[in-house]
Amino acid sequence: MKFLDQCKVYVKSGGGGDGCVSFRREKFIPFGGPDGGDGGRGGDVIIEAVEGLNTLIDYRYLQHYKAQRGVHGMGANRTGSDAPTLVLKVPVGTQVFEEDQETLIADLDKLGDQVLLAKGGTGGWGNTKFKSSTNQAPRRFNPGHDGEERWIWLRLKLIADAGLLGMPNAGKSTFLAAVSAAKPKIADYPFTTLVPNLGVVSLGIGASFVLADIPGLIEGAAEGAGVGTRFLGHVERCAVLLHLVDGTQEDVGEAYRVIRAELEKYGGGLADKPEIVALNKIDAMTKEEISEKAAQLKKACKQTPLRISGASQKGVPETVQKLFQIVTEHRRAEREAQIEAEMTPEEKSEGWKP
Repeated sequence: MKFLDQCKVYVKSGGGGDGCVSFRREKFIPFGGPDGGDGGRGGDVIIEAVEGLNTLIDYRYLQHYKAQRGVHGMGANRTGSDAPTLVLKVPVGTQVFEEDQETLIADLDKLGDQVLLAKGGTGGWGNTKFKSSTNQAPRRFNPGHDGEERWIWLRLKLIADAGLLGMPNAGKSTFLAAVSAAKPKIADYPFTTLVPNLGVVSLGIGASFVLADIPGLIEGAAEGAGVGTRFLGHVERCAVLLHLVDGTQEDVGEAYRVIRAELEKYGGGLADKPEIVALNKIDAMTKEEISEKAAQLKKACKQTPLRISGASQKGVPETVQKLFQIVTEHRRAEREAQIEAEMTPEEKSEGWKP
């Protein structure tokens, strides 16, 4: 299945059904009067976040979505039926933007989130609604109102607890494959990873988190070099970033600074997220080289880097534990913030207790 994280879609709600002009025609009832029914309501267009999807590929081949029109009114005071609602199903984490790609309409970051994109038109009145003491045989009706139409952009940001950063061939995909059941493509050339990959890291019953691996960054990515920074959006929601630096390259400090510079240019709060720095591929280095490169990296990142090897699993369990600890603290803080937001003013004044 192909990965698609951005697409443009046209949506249009259904128009309302027209009202009906009708008169009661029945034997032995010479003055039956008007009995035209109202038109039905047009169908709404809503968008919903559902489980089981992780790409927007369904909207690559079908870009126009139109809800049905309401049924017209009929005689015998029969109101036309309302049209069904048209539901666009998208993965959790999808953002909906206006056609300008800047105005955010909705952020569907929770399972079951729904947003109305286009409201269906109301049905028109039949001639029954226009009868009065002075107009007992009206031949007037109202047409149904037109539906709404608009172009929107869908942009997917994968829901992950932790994200992997690094230059091409830093060992990100190898690390993901080592700690989860994900099977990303791994090769000895740059930009092997062309689309984001997700893996579930399990530390036991009830202890797991989602790890995201995105294509590597190079200098000038913010200006479009390499694969650019388009996929950085998939780690914006992460609680922590694991920055892998290839220890076999010449200048590990410069490699770290290049990635940090691209994060600053990208924005989105990525540069301010908690970061764990790890010197990777130590299985291909001598002890002297490891010490020397670790010292260079520590000077650049202002913290003591972890020393790991995704291929040999050395230092990987400790790294996973550190990631899980930060993710757990982030989840606890989010729960407390949600509970506090749902508290009434009286509960806040009394003081909240867990």
